[in-house]
Amino acid sequence: MEGLDRFNDISEVVEADRAHVWHHLSQHKQYDTGVDPRVIVEGKGMKVWDAKGKEHIDAVSGGVWTVNVGYGRESIANAVRDQLIKMNYFAGAAGSVPGAIFAQRLIEKMPGMTRVYYSNSGSEANEKVYKMVRQIAHRHHGGKKWKILYRDRDYHGTTIAALASAGQDQRAMQYGPFPDGFVRVPHCLEYRKQWDVENYGERAADAIEEVILREGPDTVGCLILEPVTAGGGVIVPPKGYWERVQEICKKYDILLAIDEVVCGVGRTGTWFGYQHYGIQPDFVTMAKGVASGYAAISCTVTTERVFEMFKDDPTDPMSYFRDISTFGGCTSGPAAALENMNIIEREGLLENTVKMGDYCLSNLAALMEKHKVIGDVRGKGLFLGAELVADRATKEPADEKKVQAVVADCMAQGVIIGATNRSLPGLNNTLCLSPALIATKDDIDHITGAIDGALTRVFG
Repeated sequence: MEGLDRFNDISEVVEADRAHVWHHLSQHKQYDTGVDPRVIVEGKGMKVWDAKGKEHIDAVSGGVWTVNVGYGRESIANAVRDQLIKMNYFAGAAGSVPGAIFAQRLIEKMPGMTRVYYSNSGSEANEKVYKMVRQIAHRHHGGKKWKILYRDRDYHGTTIAALASAGQDQRAMQYGPFPDGFVRVPHCLEYRKQWDVENYGERAADAIEEVILREGPDTVGCLILEPVTAGGGVIVPPKGYWERVQEICKKYDILLAIDEVVCGVGRTGTWFGYQHYGIQPDFVTMAKGVASGYAAISCTVTTERVFEMFKDDPTDPMSYFRDISTFGGCTSGPAAALENMNIIEREGLLENTVKMGDYCLSNLAALMEKHKVIGDVRGKGLFLGAELVADRATKEPADEKKVQAVVADCMAQGVIIGATNRSLPGLNNTLCLSPALIATKDDIDHITGAIDGALTRVFG
């Protein structure tokens, strides 16, 4: 079988892509009018090269917050290769050596959690939570406590049930009708206050309790939240928010699920974002940075209390968690994840993330002093945002086309940044940065320098 080495002229690859590949999140009509699809052919460290040979510094870790330890990690590739030769796959009804070892290593980083369920995407990991909550409702609550609360602006995946819990409306448009029982609670972005109060974090959490009381506490089984909202605007919850959320969940016996698909495995400077806030979840989901994109893997991690609910009656054939993820049985994922974790520890990348995150935030603050179009800067670790506004006093969002023009200008300079997901009409105005955890001061200066130039050219 012929391989990629037969493509001496990369233009053949571009044309094959144009003719046959259906890209994610893309309007393909542009490729019929002379625009070439972007093909990334190589990556090393923080840099990637496209089919035209242009070099870019990647400030979004693979476009979607994934390549935490950077490109070209031979030790991960070798670990995967060695594992695949020995044992590549067996269904998850049985175990594997890397699966068992990674689960143990992972749990060591997550006090209070005890069990790891493998699948292959963040969407799927969250689906497992929803299925577990629904089965618990049937088996232990007489069919009650089946509703799942989710937060405005948060995002949990692309499947139909995950979209039912999407706090970004356009993401879900034209994909309904959706399953019942998913109920939205207000966001907690203090910059765009919904209540004029002093203790905003506590008030934003109290809004969750108001929804619970409206729906009926005996109907609500789970609350799912991102520790730091990602595509909805890089929202770091205000002081007091998480403590109050935990109190509310305990008060009404509601399971707390934390979606760490973006924040997990170092992105915020701790192994997991929730660990900044001293809370104890019942579920934690993760995907992207678990193996830094070197293999597909996601995990749904639970407490022993949750796990025990599926062992209560071994004589009942309906008592266990009747679920399977075919590619949750792949050994490449945990093999890659183990070496990914080793790299983070060996190179001190959690500490680097804190230092470089603080440095990047200070650079963004300096840009805010220079450019009136920046209304707010915020972030945690190497997960940062700069919200653009037409007027600081009114906080009217900046023109979305101009925001995208800033992203495009940076791209032309050879710097890849992101912006708030387009599924937030009228609020698609936050520039997003999530460089690899290996970022240096020079990298940060390069990235923020490109943003500086782009803001000057686009907004004056």
